Parts: sequence; structure tokens; C-alpha cells
Amino acid sequence: MDRKEAREKAEELVGKMTLEEQAGQLRYDAPAIKRLGIPAYNWWNEGLHGVARAGTATSFPQAIGMAAAFDLELVEEMGHVIAVEGRGKYNAASAQGDRDIYKGLTFWSPNVNIFRDPRWGRGHETYGEDPYLTGELGTAYVKGMQGNGEYMLAAACAKHFAVHSGPEAERHHFDARVSRKDLYETYLPAFEKLVKEAEVEAVMGAYNRTNGEPCCGSKTLMQDILRGEWGFQGHYVSDCWAIRDFHENHMVTDTAVESAALALKSGCDVNCGNTYLYLLKACQDGLVTEEEIRKAAVRLFTTRFLLGLFDETEYDKISFDKVECAEHLQLAARATAETLVLLKNNGVLPLDRKVIRAVGVIGPNADSRAALVGNYHGTSSRYITVLEGIQDYVPEGTRVYYSEGCHLFRDKVESLAWRQDRISEAVSVARHSDVVILCLGLDETLEGEEGDTGNSYASGDKLDLQLPQVQRELAEAVIREGKPVVVLNMTGSAMDLRYFQEHADAVMQVWYPGARGGKTIAQVLFGEISPSGKLPVTFYNSVEELPEFDDYSMKGRTYRYFQGTPLYPFGYGLTYGDVAVESVEYGGCVWKAGAAAGESEIMEIGDVIGQDNGTMDTNPPEEVEIRVTVFNRSHVATGEVVQVYVKCLDHEDAAPNAALSAFRRVFLSGGERKTVAVNIGREHFMVIDKQGRKNKGCGRFLVSVGLGQPEARTRELTGKESIGFLAAAGGKLI
Repeated sequence: MDRKEAREKAEELVGKMTLEEQAGQLRYDAPAIKRLGIPAYNWWNEGLHGVARAGTATSFPQAIGMAAAFDLELVEEMGHVIAVEGRGKYNAASAQGDRDIYKGLTFWSPNVNIFRDPRWGRGHETYGEDPYLTGELGTAYVKGMQGNGEYMLAAACAKHFAVHSGPEAERHHFDARVSRKDLYETYLPAFEKLVKEAEVEAVMGAYNRTNGEPCCGSKTLMQDILRGEWGFQGHYVSDCWAIRDFHENHMVTDTAVESAALALKSGCDVNCGNTYLYLLKACQDGLVTEEEIRKAAVRLFTTRFLLGLFDETEYDKISFDKVECAEHLQLAARATAETLVLLKNNGVLPLDRKVIRAVGVIGPNADSRAALVGNYHGTSSRYITVLEGIQDYVPEGTRVYYSEGCHLFRDKVESLAWRQDRISEAVSVARHSDVVILCLGLDETLEGEEGDTGNSYASGDKLDLQLPQVQRELAEAVIREGKPVVVLNMTGSAMDLRYFQEHADAVMQVWYPGARGGKTIAQVLFGEISPSGKLPVTFYNSVEELPEFDDYSMKGRTYRYFQGTPLYPFGYGLTYGDVAVESVEYGGCVWKAGAAAGESEIMEIGDVIGQDNGTMDTNPPEEVEIRVTVFNRSHVATGEVVQVYVKCLDHEDAAPNAALSAFRRVFLSGGERKTVAVNIGREHFMVIDKQGRKNKGCGRFLVSVGLGQPEARTRELTGKESIGFLAAAGGKLI
């Protein structure tokens, strides 16, 4: 069903409702209208990395881990799995008259906010710090979830619009001040891509204000940009109880009636909360019109018709047995394998099952289920922790010793014990082991969302990038024993890992790897699978290198604007293989590894993509294709990620560092050589100026192709160079 037909049906149905009934349908927990055959519907469902909060579902790695895979196909398949399981659960529940919260087909995912500061507790819900990567992955998720059938498989929601990334404790009254350049260069591109390319069905507003306007009542964001500039056709939903903040915290209105009116008139269709109970009073007082209430109701019923909720659809026969089926679990395991990022390895990994006779598994996250799943998660029918994965993997006769080592953050495990009551046991385990797997980090009780309705933990932001003190003491005690130590950092954000970079034998960022992630982690530790993830965020040395948390200027933030030397750069990650980019072909020219870009190698991009005798092409292609040859010089099969970065060399408003502009995940057998096509969108040869406009006449660009960023720290850590060439766009490409 196309949107025009769905809207016509919605208009007809809404036209039969009373004003009171129409207003009631704008609540997230919309009541039934029995006389019209309309069942109750709850708009609130979650599907960040698996159907959440509604019982059993396949559990994927947390979103930040999925970002580390740099794999569009994988994220699209995950979105599809979530939608299929959501349909199966919806069909089963609604057949029993169960229309409860978290049982519908409107999923409030993905979170495409920019993870601009590593202290932000909700950062692990996002796809990282880069607008391009976030937009690409978010688009893949939406396409997978919404499908391409006659009806929409499930409805996705891009959140939180816009300029939202902490501090959590201040979000209900905070005003995020941002320049036009930062707004259009960093905070809006992912949302724009999801609206224009993925045709996301819903957008959720943020709690905070942006430049003085509350995001769920912002004319600038909701009317001028979202529906005006981008032509958004779907529905808009408030974050939960955010409209109440208008008068209680932001103080932009005086009463709930005024807040309801401001939100509705700005274009907010669904109120997650209860402020829209005052809509009829607002209408009575002349603050909103009956037509504005009707218009919002029509938008919502358009979505319900697009989902086929009043028709027979091809999805009605999706059975409950699709939930956590073998195929979906297999995809989740593949996802975990691709998300793991190897940060350091002095040769201790992969472990040799034939040689190692005793493995010590130590740490508060070694046998933790909470550290597997992150937040906004469902329930798995089985959990496999790191300890359990290793126990199951090692051959008979190999001893696996275990010690919790310390509490996650408290100074003792047993309340009556001395401080650090498990540390001597951990040392004993290390002494009896050939190798130690040290499992440290956080979980959703320490980094997550500020406590409010529907949130299990009042966790919030981190104060700094340090692991809890008890974990640092544990690590030092274990490492002092002199045994080979592999550190697994289970967090959803960048941490200060300098001590481990210096003293541990290997360091791996495993994020929150999914409910059964321990099995895959064991396979990676013992070399059955090569790690191949790349960091979607910068790992800094400390917060002292960063601007103030509540400063929303991008200056000094993320790899695009950071001027220091990171501990681990965005885009970085090692493998067990040895892959190199051998050559890049573009427009008939070939650049080999080791060749530096020079003036003689300037390519006129416009000429390459279809200029005729130097004249302006009135219909240039959207993308420029380059061909990249990669070679696995080792015998180890591995995944890798080809990364392309573009830097404008001439424009005064250009970002100081090169920005990710294309990527392609590849898999190479030992000794295999592949040539792959990588497409660079023409928008990467523009510069956003101070007014937020796309400037097209930008002169020369340096295009760098490699397996990470073209900067010194990446070269130092990997020993590999990118291949660079100069491209002159001028006005021709655009």
C-alpha cells in the first residue's frame, strides 16, 4: 500500500471519529474505539539490538558494537530480524487480545545521535561519533526493519531529534547551543539521510532544547527542517514525558495546556506521556484547532494502514516460532564476531588450544549476564558469558580457573568481608594459569540513561574515562604476577586503557556482545575466528583532552576535530591476518602503495564522472566509484574494512582533519587478493560553511584509501600507510 492510499483510508476513518476520540488517539497508549472496530494500540516498542522489554527475543550486540562491524548488510539483516520477530510476537499477542506496551509494531529505534563525548551514558545506543557512518548504518537498519513488501513490515523511528548527547542529568532543562555549521555538518546529516533515503516512518524529539526551542516543540527543527527542507511524511513522537518539561523545566510555557498546544502546533503527533490529556482544553481555549488534532490523527492512522493493521497482509502468517530461531541466532553470532576490536596484540593471541593447559578467567564481567546485553534489551532463552564460552571451548583436560576478582564497582563482594575480598583469589588463579583472560568494564547500571519512567536503572553518564578503582587495583595485582594477560574491555564507550596498552599482552574491546556473546569471544580468543572490528569512536587518553561536557561545539571533539594524539583512533582495529591495500584505481589512473600524492596526480573529478570538454554536467552521478585492491599477505583468513577519507585542502570552513567518506567490509582467505568497488558520494566533495550551507566550489581534496585513518597514530599502531591522491572538484562535480 502506498502512502497516498494509506492516507486516504486514514482520512476516511478519522473523519468518523469525534473530536474526543481523535485526541485520544494521539496518546502513546491509544484506546480502542469499539464502535469503529479500532483496537487499542500502544505505540511504544523498542528494538535497538533485538526486540526489547517484551520477553524472549534474539539478542544482538549493542548498537555501538554493531557500528564497529562497519557492515551495512549485517545491520540491515539485524533490522529485518527484529521486525520479523516483532511481527511474530505481535501476531501471537494480539490474537489473545494483548495490546500492551512493547507489543506493537512501531519500534523507537534506531538512535542516530552523534556520540560526541565519551562520558555520555547513552552513547552505546548509537552508531558512534561519525555522521556519515551513523547515517549509513541507520539507513541500513531502517530499510531492514521496514522492508520492501506491499505493506510495511515494521515502522522504525529515528531518535532523538536533534542535537542530543548529554549530559543525562540535565536533559530535562538543558539548552544545547549549536552553530549552523555544526548543526548541518554533524548533528543533522544522519537524520536527513534516514528521512530522505530510508523513508523512516517516525522521528522522535529529544528532551533538551536546541538553541532555545524545546525539541518536541521546535518550529525550526520540526517544521522548517524536518517537514520543510526534507519533506518528511511520517509521524513525530515525543520522548517520554518530554512535553511535560516545557512548563516544569524548560519554562517556555506556563501550564500543561500550553505545553500540549505548543507540541501539537509544532507537529508532534504522539505524546509519550500524559500531557495530551489537556488537548481538548487547549482546543476549548483556542490554543489549537480541531483541524490540527485531526491532522495528527490522520498521520498516525496512515502509519497503521501502512503496517496493514486493518487489512490482511503477507505478514499475518509470521509465526511465533521465528522468535530466537536458529537462523537468527546464527546471524547474532556472526554479528558478535564482526564487532570485536583487537586493540593490542604482542603475539599472545590467538591462544593455542594444544599448548595451553590452564586458563585463568578473572574479573567482575567474566561471568556477568548484564555485561553481555547493554541497555534496551530483550530476554534471551540462554546466556553464554565469557567464562562459560571458554569453559565450553577448551579441550578436555584443560583447566579453567575462575575468580570474580572484585565487585564491579563496590570495594567488596561480601558485605562483612575486608576490602577487596576477592583479590587474593584472583592472584592465586593467575599463579596457576598459563594465560589470564581479564574481563573488566562496565554494564548498564554504570553507563546508560538517566533514571525516568520505563528505565530500569538510573545509571547516567560517566564522570571520567577510568575503570572503577577496584578494577584498576585488581588489574595491577594480576598483571604483577607476570603471566600473559589478555584484557577484554566490556563497555559501551571509550575508556582510558593506557595502563593496559603498556602492561597487558593483548587488549580487545568487546562492547556488550549480545546474550550468547561468550561463545563467539572464545572462538576469537583461540583463533577459530579472526577479530575484524574497527572503532566507531575515538579512545582518548583522558577527559582532560576534551572540552566541557555541556559544550556542543564540535571544536576539539571526535576524530574530525580533535587535534591531539588519541590512544586508539577512530577506524582502528587489528586482525590476526596481514591485509594491505595494494592499489587504488580511479578514472584510468592507478596509485600503488607507497606513492605519495603530488601536484602531478591531481584528478579533475568532474572530468572523470562525465564532463564534456570541461563544461558543466547538468546531471552528474551521485557517486564516484574507485576500485581498491587488497591482499592478505598471511595464511590467516580474516575480515577487513577498506576505509576512504576525504579532506578539503583549500576552503576556510573545512574541518581540520580528513573525514570518513566511504567504507567496504571484505573477507579474505589466507593469501587471497581482491579488487572491490567503493563508492564515494558527491556530498563528500562539499564543505559546510558557517551558515550551514553546502559549499560546492571547494578546490582540491586529498582522498586517502586504507584500513584506517590517514594519520600518524594509526600508522604507528598498524605499521601501514594509506594510499592518497589529490582530486580537484571545483564546481564541476556538483
